[in-house]
Amino acid sequence: MIKRNGPNERMKRKYLHILKETKGRDEASLDAVIKAIDRFEEHSKHRDFTKFHVELARSFKSHLATTRNARTGEPLSASTIHSTLAALKSFFIWLAQQRGYRSRLSASDAEYFNPPDNLSRVATARRYKACPTVKQVHAMLGAMPANNEIEQRDRALIAFTLLSGARDRAIVSFKLKHIDVANELIEQDAREVQTKRAKTFATWFFPVGDDIRKIVVDWIAFLHEKKGFGPEDPLFPKSKVAPGDDLAFRAIGLDRAHWANANPVRAVFREACALAGLPYFNPHSLRNTLVQLAYERKLDAERFKAWSQNLGHENCLTTFSSYGEIPPSRQAEIIRGLARSDEANNGRLKPELLRQLADQLERTAFAREEAVALAGYERERESN
Repeated sequence: MIKRNGPNERMKRKYLHILKETKGRDEASLDAVIKAIDRFEEHSKHRDFTKFHVELARSFKSHLATTRNARTGEPLSASTIHSTLAALKSFFIWLAQQRGYRSRLSASDAEYFNPPDNLSRVATARRYKACPTVKQVHAMLGAMPANNEIEQRDRALIAFTLLSGARDRAIVSFKLKHIDVANELIEQDAREVQTKRAKTFATWFFPVGDDIRKIVVDWIAFLHEKKGFGPEDPLFPKSKVAPGDDLAFRAIGLDRAHWANANPVRAVFREACALAGLPYFNPHSLRNTLVQLAYERKLDAERFKAWSQNLGHENCLTTFSSYGEIPPSRQAEIIRGLARSDEANNGRLKPELLRQLADQLERTAFAREEAVALAGYERERESN
């Protein structure tokens, strides 16, 4: 049985309340903070926070460097260590300002939770996030069966993700009333749709092909005409589960309720990628796919701005920085093209140097893409 420290628990509860009520942190953020503090308390054997010493922070950093993930058995990632130390630093800075702690703690002591510079650079580095091409999304849809209403739902879900560019949490919360097929409009109303940072905006169907659009339109018509769903019913209802003849529970059709979270959406994508013989692409990666499609269409400034707003971005810089990184292979291709261009040279850059740079990029591109694939093409930012 874990032995808790009463005063510590009261201060933790007060801190979490402040983060939630004054900083607006969501439950996921609060869970990360409490997990970081719990890690530290476990290391200190639940010593009272008033007895904190900088040597304890130093030993905890060393402890994190040797700790392994309980689920995978792998060492903790740089991002996990970085976020854990950042959460603890913020907590102890706050704690040093509280009554009963001001005389015992100094805000400067929290600086000892700063991670090493090299670890911070690794943890915060922006890396290329692989995404499927539109052709690969077609391959996923083509490999998926559509023999019953559950399979039809799963197929329409992937088509809708590309057609809308919506995040998975928004997708599971859409109601039929939010989709205007006639005007090809999607109302992402934060009062009912789980948009990021409760942002309300309108999205029009992205031009990704009539076949993609047809899958979604046919699905909506099926819900209205065959299932009798109304405006308040979910766009992607969860499966209805019941015991079969063997008393084992299995999906028997569609329920008239939303999924509780986005986990089923990711499961659908994982299965579709496996059926198509592709590495796993998470739902969020299709937002990157849409930005790559914008590059291919060579949009002018006004059209790219409209494309960016359609993704829910107020600033094109967000689209460029968060989703618009050029794949390494394409980067090498562009540089090679510049090396062949007389205009690119213009007496400033020698074609020989550009060709050497292009060759180097080309050699590393394949290795980088393979490494990303083996890593599971994980991490979505939304951040955004």
